[in-house]
Amino acid sequence: MKKTIITVVGKDTVGIIAAVCTYLAENKVNILDISQTIVQEYFNMMMIVDCNDAQKPVHELADELGEIGKEIGVSIRMQHEDIFNSMHRI
Repeated sequence: MKKTIITVVGKDTVGIIAAVCTYLAENKVNILDISQTIVQEYFNMMMIVDCNDAQKPVHELADELGEIGKEIGVSIRMQHEDIFNSMHRI
C-alpha cells in the first residue's frame, strides 16, 4: 500500500473538505484516516490516503492538489508517508 499524507492549512472557508475529497475520489485515492480542526478562523486537516489505485503518479496528484489549494486559498501538501515521518521526527 502506498500510504501518503495530505495536509491542508489556511483560513477557513466553505468547501475546503469538499474540494479535496472530490478530487481524491475522482482520482481513485482512498481516504484511510482524516482529522480536521478549526482554531479560531484557521483550518487544519491531515489525511492519510492510499494511492494504490490512482491512475496518476503521486507527484502529479500533489501538484494538482497544490493548484486546487491556490484556487481555494489554502496550502495543500502531499508527501509519501516515509518522507513525512522523516521530516517530522523529533
